[in-house]
Formats: sequence, C-alpha cells, structure tokens
Amino acid sequence: MTKILFVGQKPDTVDFSDPALPPGFNAEKIQAGIDLAATRIAEKGWQGDICMITPDDAGLTTLTAQLATTAYDCVVIGGGLRMPPKSLLLFESVVNAVHKGAPGAAIAFNTRPEDTAEVATRWVTQR
Repeated sequence: MTKILFVGQKPDTVDFSDPALPPGFNAEKIQAGIDLAATRIAEKGWQGDICMITPDDAGLTTLTAQLATTAYDCVVIGGGLRMPPKSLLLFESVVNAVHKGAPGAAIAFNTRPEDTAEVATRWVTQR
C-alpha cells in the first residue's frame, strides 16, 4: 500500500497577520483543507498520515517521531511551512528531518492543503 505523510503547521499556531499569507486565510479554512486532503488520499486507496506540527523544536520532535513509525513513499510538505519568509529556518529544518527520517521517500510540496493528494500523485506514480 502506498503511504503518504502530509506535514504542515498546526492551524491554531499560524500567524495570520503575516502579509505573506493569502488574505482571508484562517485556522478553520486550513483545517477544512487538511480534512479534504485526508479524504482525497484515502480515495486513492493510500494510507495517509497527517502530521501537523508547531513552529518550534517540539514540532520537529513530533515530525521525527512520526517519520520513525512508517516507511513513507512520499512526504508532502505544506505551503504554510515554506511560504512565509520568516518560516525559512523551520522549512529547512522540516526538509532536513524528512531527508534524514525518510530517505527513501519522495518529497513534494503543495500549494494548499486541498491539492496534497494530487501533488503526491506526481511523485508516487514515478516510482
């Protein structure tokens, strides 16, 4: 079975005042997108795990622990971790944690939670 991990920032920890984020974004919209991503991954017949992290060392610990549980085929890193310029260090830390914890997994990047399954499809079908 294909195994996908979707990594993003916990919606309730996002700084929505950051001008780098799309206008009108809020925790409820992000959560709805995450829920839709999980549904679309399941519709493909894949095992989908969701790992929403806090933007700190505890979040990286959570991600590292999740990566140790399963050999993933693809890890999708959410746009909220890479879009805001002030999140660059967190984004780099997440990419390096995925590289170390899931060396056999493809790494993909979504533009919004709703396109997570489609993004993973690009890389899973190439394997």
